[in-house]
Amino acid sequence: MKIIVVGGTGTIGKAVVRELGERHQIITISHHHGNLTVDIKDVASIQKMYEAIGSFDAVISTVGKVHFGKMVDMTDSDYAVGLHDKLMGQVNLVLQGLKHINEGGSFTLTSGILSHDPIRYGTSASMVNAAIDGFVRSAAIEMPKGIRINSVSPTVLAESMESYGDYFHGFEPVTAERVALAYSKSVEGAQTGQIYKVGY
Repeated sequence: MKIIVVGGTGTIGKAVVRELGERHQIITISHHHGNLTVDIKDVASIQKMYEAIGSFDAVISTVGKVHFGKMVDMTDSDYAVGLHDKLMGQVNLVLQGLKHINEGGSFTLTSGILSHDPIRYGTSASMVNAAIDGFVRSAAIEMPKGIRINSVSPTVLAESMESYGDYFHGFEPVTAERVALAYSKSVEGAQTGQIYKVGY
């Protein structure tokens, strides 16, 4: 298969590329590095990426920023970070990708554990992750040409505990290598409309 990995130079993305790269053609996309670059907040940038690639069999998105902060201090622009980046960025990867994906292809998005297991300062992340999972469930029943869509919802990464550990006391971290298996299941399996929970 010809698989696009958006965020393929990040912690999860690299693990996904390692997992699938032995069996498939991988096109690594990131904001600054990779085979091609894309700004997922910009629909024109997404369109340009897909036009450069042409037809493909699968898109995996492991990207998306959100703002962490005290709810009482959060502003409209703070929430907009996650809404425009992690949420609509991934939604637009799907909407624009439908114009180029092969019949029977798949999309795999990334949400996260905070959709239902919230932490302090994580209202934006919880909101965005839940929205991504909701989009996936609903989009799955409208996908044309036998196209599938799923999301991977990991707990906190072991590789990220040094940076984010103070937010996630009591959570059991999971390695990026283990998380990558869920993306393999999504792309190489047959299910659709699924939320693959990893580490919880």
